[in-house]
Amino acid sequence: MARGVARDHDEKRRAIRKGAADYFAAHGYDRASMTGAAQHCGVSKALIYHYYASKDALLYDILHSHLSELADCVAKIEKGPEYLRRLIHAILMAYRDADSEHKLQSDALDALAAPERNRLIQIQKNLIQAMGGALVVESKDTLKDPVRLHAVTMTVFGMLNWFYMWHRPTKGISRKAYADLLTDMVLGGIKGL
Repeated sequence: MARGVARDHDEKRRAIRKGAADYFAAHGYDRASMTGAAQHCGVSKALIYHYYASKDALLYDILHSHLSELADCVAKIEKGPEYLRRLIHAILMAYRDADSEHKLQSDALDALAAPERNRLIQIQKNLIQAMGGALVVESKDTLKDPVRLHAVTMTVFGMLNWFYMWHRPTKGISRKAYADLLTDMVLGGIKGL
């Protein structure tokens, strides 16, 4: 008889994903091991292998969950006036507590096999397209050139993605205030192009 799925299955997977993301980001994905991930998560190696067949499968689930949650968040934002501001706010808020996932996204994505990597890259492209569309609406025709639009879009993501590198929650500007500051800078900048 097949064994049923435990009631806390999803909760355990979430905890393993978060703990492993922190471990992989701190030690470098290429140097990290499943044994080290298990120790960091406070579970047995056997339990991790119960949920994930390999280190790459775990990495894929970490990144896919992170990017899918971000894409879902972006998809729920209503278009219209102040769409860019709401988009920037939503992305920055969705990045909260995802520093390790961000680091892995930039450092370890290439470790995955092409099919998995390409699925994640497609989610990234969809997010870039959403931001680019919001920028075009606000630009009043200054971002007609696709090369220029891509550069501006990636610059905005750069300012969002690297917030975790210097921001300290107990010091300086809040996440919300930074989202407003960034939006104001972007709006002022694209109007001056």
